[in-house]
Amino acid sequence: MTDADDLADLRVTADYQFGAGAGDALFPPDDDLSVRRSSSGRPSQVLAEAGRLVTYTTDGRFTLGVAGGRRLADAFESPACRVVVGDESEPFVRDGKNVFAKFVADVDPDVRPDDEVLVVHERGDLLAVGRAELGADAMLDFETGMAVKVRDGAEE
Repeated sequence: MTDADDLADLRVTADYQFGAGAGDALFPPDDDLSVRRSSSGRPSQVLAEAGRLVTYTTDGRFTLGVAGGRRLADAFESPACRVVVGDESEPFVRDGKNVFAKFVADVDPDVRPDDEVLVVHERGDLLAVGRAELGADAMLDFETGMAVKVRDGAEE
């Protein structure tokens, strides 16, 4: 398989995981993308000039890199795929620290545990990407507990 064939398949997976339009946002056909492969030849990472967009895991889902998170943030209007925090959490989240439920100001109502999410500031800046540990309702209701396991913080 060629990189172009792989990217076409990966676009479909992205649309399924993140919503319609995510595949074209993450992997535009006219962009110069590099596909890293595992030892078995399967796509494992998609890279752009700005950095790692996604890692394609063995369970058939993507984990986001900050560069991929920026592309999704630009493609989707808030609150899609987002967990929103305020000033109190911003420096910690940018530094790669996890998001706790008591600091969640808003969240996409469709977020479920184990979803890949964008952690954004109330003003819209991307702070980090990570995996939701709680569903949307629980993030807003709970006063304790981890809401998002941050994978990568976005430097200013």
